[in-house]
Amino acid sequence: MVEEANPVMASAPIAPYNSSPLGNSSSPNASRESLKMEPLADVAMLPGEERVIDKDIIYICPFNAAVKGKVFITNYRLYFKNTDSEMPVTLDVPLGVISRVEKMGGASSRGENSYGLEITCKDMRNLRFALKQEGHSRRDIFEIIFKYAFPLSHGMQLFAFLSQEKYEENGWNVYEAMEEYRRQGVPNSEWRVTFINKNYELCDTYPTILVVPYKATDEDLKRVATFRSRCRIPVLSWFHKENHAVITRCSQPLVGMSGKRNKDDERYLDLIREANGTTKLTIYDARPNVNAVANKATGGGYEGDDAYQNAELVFLDIHNIHVMRESLKKLKDIVYPNVEESHWLSSLESTHWLEHIKLVLSGAIQVADKVSSGSSVVVHCSDGWDRTAQLTSLSMLMLDSYYRTLRGFQVLLEKEWIGFGHKFASRIGHGDKNHADQDRSPIFVQFIDCVWQMTKQFPTAFEFNERLLVVILDHLYSCRFGTFLYNCESARESNNVRAKTVSLWSSVNSDTSLYINPFYTPESSRVLYPVASMRHLELWVTYYIRWNPRIQHQQQSPVEQRYKELLVLRDQYLKKLEELQLSDSTPSSTHLTNSSTPNAATPNQHITHLQTPF
Repeated sequence: MVEEANPVMASAPIAPYNSSPLGNSSSPNASRESLKMEPLADVAMLPGEERVIDKDIIYICPFNAAVKGKVFITNYRLYFKNTDSEMPVTLDVPLGVISRVEKMGGASSRGENSYGLEITCKDMRNLRFALKQEGHSRRDIFEIIFKYAFPLSHGMQLFAFLSQEKYEENGWNVYEAMEEYRRQGVPNSEWRVTFINKNYELCDTYPTILVVPYKATDEDLKRVATFRSRCRIPVLSWFHKENHAVITRCSQPLVGMSGKRNKDDERYLDLIREANGTTKLTIYDARPNVNAVANKATGGGYEGDDAYQNAELVFLDIHNIHVMRESLKKLKDIVYPNVEESHWLSSLESTHWLEHIKLVLSGAIQVADKVSSGSSVVVHCSDGWDRTAQLTSLSMLMLDSYYRTLRGFQVLLEKEWIGFGHKFASRIGHGDKNHADQDRSPIFVQFIDCVWQMTKQFPTAFEFNERLLVVILDHLYSCRFGTFLYNCESARESNNVRAKTVSLWSSVNSDTSLYINPFYTPESSRVLYPVASMRHLELWVTYYIRWNPRIQHQQQSPVEQRYKELLVLRDQYLKKLEELQLSDSTPSSTHLTNSSTPNAATPNQHITHLQTPF
């Protein structure tokens, strides 16, 4: 068994430098470098990607013996190819995926392959390379990987700003806030659009366009902002066209130890309740009760019954970013490099990963059910950019079939995660060497896992497939696109991300056939309620354990493969039918048409029969 290149990240065959199917790099430096280095015969270089160093090295493959080969480092990726085996062994790792680079062993280390490098990755794998011990042979490659994997720590740009990829479609146009709010049915007599944040003066982590209760003035909003953490006031995320109930999101109130109150905040939440005549506004606090109480010590807190008499407070018991980080770390320990077979179920349970997935899904179900029954809700955690985003986006996915389409899902991510300021830069650590930073956490990975769980329970409800989810997570780390860079909209704007980088959706929407679920059946009014019990949740094996070669060979579902084959067959029959109809309609074949009329129905009948199962 060998570890092969990830089929998603290494989907293109490796082509000679400057002859990439994606475009050409005309950098003179690149040309000079390529003269010094042997041609990289089978790597598809991206436009803007440049070779930095090649080196003979030994890859210590965890699924096989040590493999001799050559590693190629560019300003975007680490690529390894073996030279001493009939079986190809390749690695294609975007440098953005690297979390940590360490030296392994020393000049006096004994034992075979004890001197080299150990690389920890953000995508559930580690890489180990061995080099010869004489002459500090690892110094140059260590320094180059460290520099290019963490460009921001070295005063350099992320690769997204160097990329020269071109696509016909501009993915930055996928989401227009006003267009999306109009689709939902706002503004209306209950909700209005405000531009009070157009210069990010009200809240620097919110988008410029906000939807608020019609009766709330901009002065009201300013007063409410003083009582909400980070000034993240309650604003509309989703509007139910039939019953006019809404999902609103915000951060915790600044109650503190003394139990402070704010009449403007209390009145504002009442305006949200009154907008559709909800009897009691439900406030979903994502945190465990004990954590919410503890937050009072740092000036935060929650909405007390005495102050918010027309509201009901529900704690959802979802743990914080630190708990989630440790949970995923434990999961990685039991699945990489080898799966813990002997006590698999107890080992998986000890990570608590699926338990956390269950709690997030369960919370979102409660939100969706409350809104579906006609009651408006407020959702928050501490600052309103982690657990809050998980709950609002998942409940919207359950309630609104538009978000279950390929384009709609992109809109959902742009709106609830990117627009409303999930701290991608802090949570992922793009280009930053501080791997132990306590702000790192797999909150977005956890959300995508929840989406995957829903696609497993409702296989015909989503237009997109698993491949899209994996590609999104791969480029969450890769730094090839600008989509997930920085912490909020104001930071992206000041760094001119839309003009200087390419959107991930430009790539995805240039070939949508790769991401379409063949089983998709549109159902516009259907609300999805997944079963959030441990018996119905699964570990996402094809993501978390995909580097194991045994899993790679199981990734293509035979049912899906057969279905795709039948779709191709159907298209062939339809094309044949069109050709027959076209030839029948030409004047020169009038008598031919007449003579063959009795048989003309045969292809039609055959087509009808073929289409029935679909």
